[in-house]
Amino acid sequence: MTTTTPIRIQRKDLKAGDVLCEYCTARCCRYFAFPIDKPKTWEDYDHLRWYMLHGTVSVFVEDDTWYLMVFADCKHIRDDYKCGIYETRPQICRSYTTDECEYDNDGCYDKLFESPEQIWEYAQAVLPPKKKKHLANQPTVLPVLSSV
Repeated sequence: MTTTTPIRIQRKDLKAGDVLCEYCTARCCRYFAFPIDKPKTWEDYDHLRWYMLHGTVSVFVEDDTWYLMVFADCKHIRDDYKCGIYETRPQICRSYTTDECEYDNDGCYDKLFESPEQIWEYAQAVLPPKKKKHLANQPTVLPVLSSV
């Protein structure tokens, strides 16, 4: 079966009785995102970097709230972008409405990090430099005395 992309229509142009989902490619079923604490330390940013090393994961900031976004298509999206378990779908899906969905949102965020390198570079820009660890059994370096 060949997948066909729905016709792109503006939300404002929907006719009475039209369902926005009929014109969408199931964007809401292709990832999940949840708020996370704003990173404040090197360790916090290192944790974000670690998350991002595990597949298709991004971090974004919207209205000063940080989110971890995991891209993973629901295994029940059909080729026509409809739900294959619509009648028995989870409650989170039942509660979701198109009132403020991202159908016509082009994914613009205040900040978007798509790779572990980007999040680490941002950490380097906003955090104080990392302190060097002092090794316990390291020999003391004495100044060199010069003869006059």
